[in-house]
Amino acid sequence: MILYQPKNGYCYNSDTLFLYDFISNFSIKKNVLEVGSGCGVLGLLVARDFQINLTVIEIQEIMAKFIEKNANYNKINLEIIHNNFLSYEFNKRFEYVISNPPFYPSNKKSDNEIKQISRYDENLPMKEFFQKVNSILTERGEFIFCYEASRFDEVTKMLPKPLKIIDVKFIYPKTKKFANLVMIRAKRHAKSMIKFHTPIFNFDDDEFSKEAKEVYKKANTKSIKE
Repeated sequence: MILYQPKNGYCYNSDTLFLYDFISNFSIKKNVLEVGSGCGVLGLLVARDFQINLTVIEIQEIMAKFIEKNANYNKINLEIIHNNFLSYEFNKRFEYVISNPPFYPSNKKSDNEIKQISRYDENLPMKEFFQKVNSILTERGEFIFCYEASRFDEVTKMLPKPLKIIDVKFIYPKTKKFANLVMIRAKRHAKSMIKFHTPIFNFDDDEFSKEAKEVYKKANTKSIKE
């Protein structure tokens, strides 16, 4: 998949590709909303591999234009909403909401406005984000997303009922390093126990691990900056 991205803005990284791989474990279908789409990589990959009705919502106009360009180039149908997720009034509910949201604490800053909006949680605070997701899911809808691993306890406390975590997978940069990403699947009114999936270590010494290479091969993306 060819993906156009801005030269001086936020570009997707391994976090999104690992999340795509995590989502691929589940029978995702019907109406899917991606929140905070960036250049559209996550939703487009899922739409490439699954029969879904994809909607993406992106607050930044420049990124919404890249989503449109990438969808057209890769011949994937979707609905693009250029708006603020927290304030936008949706006219339907979704079976799935997927997201690699801005999750770094807002006390960190970037001089680049595109990166600031894409990375830091001041524009999509955890509590408000989770509550809005819960309100637009169908009765048995699912929320599949990633977050900074060090905030996992906060995530578990902030998820509103009836959302319940049923799948968790941690990503580690290397062995002997702490996890830096957690991927979570939560479902409304779920009764099943939590499954902790085998973690992924991104690097094995100075090379990508076997598992990471498999994820990158499966995604099969190529970035073009302009």
